[in-house]
Amino acid sequence: MTDASPPPARSPGWQLPQGSCDSHTHIFGPYDRFPVVHQMHYTPPFAPVELHLDMRVRTGLEHGVIVQPGAYGSDPELMIDALNASGGKLRGICASSTLDEKTFDRWHAAGIRGLRFNDMTVPGGTGRFPGAVATEALDDLLPGMRARGWHAEIWGPIDRHADLVARYRSLGIPVVLDHMASLVVSRGVEDPAFRKILRALQEGWLWVKLVLCRCSQAFPDYADLRPFHDALIAANPNRLVWGSDWPHLRLADRAPDVGHLLDLFREWEPDETVRHRILVKNPTELYDF
Repeated sequence: MTDASPPPARSPGWQLPQGSCDSHTHIFGPYDRFPVVHQMHYTPPFAPVELHLDMRVRTGLEHGVIVQPGAYGSDPELMIDALNASGGKLRGICASSTLDEKTFDRWHAAGIRGLRFNDMTVPGGTGRFPGAVATEALDDLLPGMRARGWHAEIWGPIDRHADLVARYRSLGIPVVLDHMASLVVSRGVEDPAFRKILRALQEGWLWVKLVLCRCSQAFPDYADLRPFHDALIAANPNRLVWGSDWPHLRLADRAPDVGHLLDLFREWEPDETVRHRILVKNPTELYDF
């Protein structure tokens, strides 16, 4: 069984710059060709690459980045199929605890440009997500990642990020934190862990994804995230990318509309040059478009 498809996105109220990129999305199905590997704590949606393309066309997002969800574990075949059919418009972030040189090369040729590491625990529990590859796996993968210019994308609690900042810096590859570094709204922008993230951004080696919907309960406008969003941009707009998190797993009636998220981005960042940097220039650099 699968959940229904996500509803069609509406168009934003402004024209996005050419080459804009949604840097955080997922795809699922069709399941007769690409069955899930792990049973998750959510029912996977029907969100194949054709609906992903429809979302991008409706919103003006020319490029997209597909991030491997836990349901597919380390099986990249759905992602590679989508990348191969995209005409260079998509890039992928996969997950694996071990890769040989031949596999590295195959994945790179398809358009994969990084590996995802997941240090989060299942909501309401203490165990890791099924299919998750934790940051402990990084050491064995670093040589192959460095050789191909790949980055590490990491989803974890902000306190763990803060504890591992020096470790991240030492890796010698770009490090990208999912979901606004999983900041904690109730702690405010002076939270010491959040300030560590801002300092690393200022140093220029750390990247952060501006993805709103996992950090706030204030649906649909996420007003409580505005101070954090402003602080991240003030720290270093050259190391930020924007993402929708489509198709918004587990959010049910709090699933945002991508067009509305883009309207919020324009409202929160009125400087056209900065928006172009975050939507176009930064993902072009990070994902090798």
